[in-house]
Amino acid sequence: MSVVQPPEPIPGARLLFSLDAAVSHLNHGSFGAVPVGVQRAQQRLRDEMEANPLRFFTAGLIDRITHTRRHLATFLGADPDGTALVPNATTGVTVALQSLGLREGDEVLTTDHGYGAVSLSIGRECRRSGAVTRALRVPLGATDEEILQIVRAALRPGRTRLLVVDQLTSPTARLLPVAAIAGVAREHGVPVLVDAAHAPGMLPTSVRGIGADFWVGNLHKWAYAPRGTAVLVVAPPWRERIEPLVVSWEQESGFPSRVEWQATMDYTSWLAAPVGLFTLRTLGLDRVRGHNAALAGYGQWVLGEALGVRPADLPDPGGPGVAMRIVPLPPGIATSLEAARALRARIADRLNTEVAVNAWDGRGWLRVCGQVYNAAAEYERLAVSLPPLLAQR
Repeated sequence: MSVVQPPEPIPGARLLFSLDAAVSHLNHGSFGAVPVGVQRAQQRLRDEMEANPLRFFTAGLIDRITHTRRHLATFLGADPDGTALVPNATTGVTVALQSLGLREGDEVLTTDHGYGAVSLSIGRECRRSGAVTRALRVPLGATDEEILQIVRAALRPGRTRLLVVDQLTSPTARLLPVAAIAGVAREHGVPVLVDAAHAPGMLPTSVRGIGADFWVGNLHKWAYAPRGTAVLVVAPPWRERIEPLVVSWEQESGFPSRVEWQATMDYTSWLAAPVGLFTLRTLGLDRVRGHNAALAGYGQWVLGEALGVRPADLPDPGGPGVAMRIVPLPPGIATSLEAARALRARIADRLNTEVAVNAWDGRGWLRVCGQVYNAAAEYERLAVSLPPLLAQR
């Protein structure tokens, strides 16, 4: 059996974060971690806001938001004029859904790898409009070509009003061929929404190259932005139809300002986001991506070995650069949402380790991430302590 080796740590990277040193933070993908320098930049902006709130909100704030949006869109390879800043990817999905004008008999198509909150948002919009939603079963080990065949066979031109697909799935950490999927959907005249919550910062991304009608991504996960920083990218034919969740004084300005401006919302997270990109570039973008993907792969391997999972049975991420990996838990463990949440809490409380636990396809799955503040020893300690904890049923 070949032994997977961890990457060399990036010197000094751990010191950039204010994380509790007594806890192993192996779940960067859920809420991210904001570098200290970014925290301080946001605090300076908050100090400015509180020193003179009227001036902060009325003297150039919209221009500052526009400048920030252009900076972030350029990093993502997106059209700045078709990009709106939003609080998170799920908000972007909701904005797109409510702008579609779904009607009775329409269909929203998804996969069974979708994020739970997005599925709930789709379900709500379908109930409101009389549309229906259908989730495609995509086997975990399906090849890209098999995935394209599944999607192609499921599209119903004239009825399927939207296809929602993840760039990197949350419960299964699987990279999907979204550009090819968008191409197939385009051939059938079906709009595509790509949920790329985990892509910014982790994966080299050119939103233009994907060719989706809608693309949403969080920058507060892997791009070191403060929480509450995400983008909704909209293709030209749809921009005039996009409506915000709440109407503001910028309503008549059109997209993207009508979506971005939400009155007295705290915009400091957006304005500080470029400092997160600066931090990422200072560490070395390719260096960080390579390190994180390799460390996640090592964590998957060492935990799989501890749980008796053959290397050949460890799920493949579906492509390079993925810094999240999953490991199947023993049968009967964490097979429901409630049981998965309970196990995650037990691991946190008893092992001082933060991980993600998901129930998918009738089985429990442990998800670990790799980030520059992590060390190989953290995964090794979890590999020793997890099996006895799981045995305490």
